[in-house]
Amino acid sequence: MTKILVVEDSQEVADAVGDMLEAEGYEVVVTYSGPDGIQLFQQVRPDLVILDLMLPGGMHGFDVLKAMREYTNVPVIMLTGRDQEVDRVVGIEMGADDYMVKPFSMRELLARVKVVLRRAGLA
Repeated sequence: MTKILVVEDSQEVADAVGDMLEAEGYEVVVTYSGPDGIQLFQQVRPDLVILDLMLPGGMHGFDVLKAMREYTNVPVIMLTGRDQEVDRVVGIEMGADDYMVKPFSMRELLARVKVVLRRAGLA
């Protein structure tokens, strides 16, 4: 079963995304902070990460992405309220595979998850 880690500060958003992904047959692990995201990333070894930028716990989403990229190329979809071009460019240049801005469509997120997994040979 494909495992997806959702690192999102909003419990409401994280739970909605998690519920949608589970309904599609994915195994989902959710956390709400950067440090917990890195810890779970190492423990769970997900096939895909959905990552917010604005996280509590003293770590920005870019910090989490950088830490993940130090030892793996697991696909990452940034899902954030930061809609400035500079944020999108930095996210992609740091290694994100996709970048979506909130508010977002669940159907579009699911389509992007499927595309990223397919590119990674996991779908």
